[in-house]
Amino acid sequence: MITREEDADTVRALEALGHGDASVRLRAALAVGTAADPRCVGTLIERCAVEPEFFVRDMLTWALTRLPAAVTVPRLVDELGSERAQARSQALHTLSKVGDRRAWPAITRELLTDADDAVARSAWRTAVVLVPEGGEGALAAVLATQLGRGGRETRLSLSRALVALGDETVPALRAAMADPAPGVREHARATERLLQDPDAGFGYAVEEAKRSVAVGTAGGE
Repeated sequence: MITREEDADTVRALEALGHGDASVRLRAALAVGTAADPRCVGTLIERCAVEPEFFVRDMLTWALTRLPAAVTVPRLVDELGSERAQARSQALHTLSKVGDRRAWPAITRELLTDADDAVARSAWRTAVVLVPEGGEGALAAVLATQLGRGGRETRLSLSRALVALGDETVPALRAAMADPAPGVREHARATERLLQDPDAGFGYAVEEAKRSVAVGTAGGE
């Protein structure tokens, strides 16, 4: 049971989530998470959509994971349809931390191919956590359509997601190695290299893939 005093403390903490000082917001998120009051779920999710500081957003996510999944998951799933990229990205990130597979149907192809790189990266990581057994191959096929996308951070994130799916990734990677775009072929080869040798650095795998694609092109691949 929450006493009046505890209730007042929680209200003050919720109000402090909008404070101009990030350290105050961080402490407020910690306090709300410690209280673990399901009535706070809406405010926490709303704040995730606009909070500018990463470390505060991370604390907001922690606060949400302290609440029952039955309360948080439906609200987070609703947030995936937001027009704000940060709202979608943070909701996905939080779902990955909650780890409730009932959210899997909400991880759509649209999210996995979202035009915003941050949203797409969050969707890839979340999909790998939530994908049901037997669905890895189909997920890998969708993720493979994003090979060659973005800069180093985005490509590394995609490679990690594909590698996490294990051998089910191989058919999709092999198909991508025949893609007419050199960038796609390079990314696919680098990802396969990481799948074969997880200890190989991504930079090394990329350089090796570039050499392989260059040789293949010169040889009339």
